[in-house]
Amino acid sequence: MNNITFVMPKIGLLQAHYFNIKEVFRTNFPDRPPVQFNYTGAPLTANRGTSLGTGLSKVAFNSTIELVLQDTNLLTVESHPFHLHGFNIFIVGSGVGNFNLSKDPANVWFMHCHLELHTMWGLKMAFVVENGKSPEESIIPPPKDLAPY
Repeated sequence: MNNITFVMPKIGLLQAHYFNIKEVFRTNFPDRPPVQFNYTGAPLTANRGTSLGTGLSKVAFNSTIELVLQDTNLLTVESHPFHLHGFNIFIVGSGVGNFNLSKDPANVWFMHCHLELHTMWGLKMAFVVENGKSPEESIIPPPKDLAPY
């Protein structure tokens, strides 16, 4: 996603976030792909500048974000059944072809792929949601019997 192949760390993301364990992930996930191209054009075989990493997108508690999932035609046309754990998602539009920010906001296209092989290839990403103002709006402590990292 956004030219980054997600690499699962050896320590759980939530555990690293709660205990403030450094170097497990970074909050540097780009808002846009650094390399844009014709995602739905003829199959491409050239390296598209992808990298490996565990970059997460940091969002404020109770914020609303818009996510555009643009499929590619790098190898073949496929369908990717995505979902995001722990949040409300509203599909406000879909379409065919390349997403165009100036024309498509009225039909905005709307997080891991459920095809296991695609997940193993890194077709996944994560968000770090900041704590809110009260304990009810903050991450709960891990269970006392959680295995040490």
